Amino acid sequence: MNFKPLGKRVLVKRLEEENMTSSGIIIPDNAKEKPSKGEVVAVSSEVTELSCGNTVVFGKYSGNEISLDGVKYLVMDTDDIFGIIG
Repeated sequence: MNFKPLGKRVLVKRLEEENMTSSGIIIPDNAKEKPSKGEVVAVSSEVTELSCGNTVVFGKYSGNEISLDGVKYLVMDTDDIFGIIG
């Protein structure tokens, strides 16, 4: 994969949510919400506050989904990212 975001954008891969509750109930795929956490995979040269490998939190409907080499990613503006975890 060779993708370089332009402007103040980053490429994010969603992190999968747990498929079981703390009490052991399994959540079916069709009942899960889209995760709002992800790992930054690529960063535009204009973005200074994020780097590859950061785990970020973003809005549920943020970004535009694209598929590269069969893997789904989100291209999003840095304004759509709420913060860095860790």
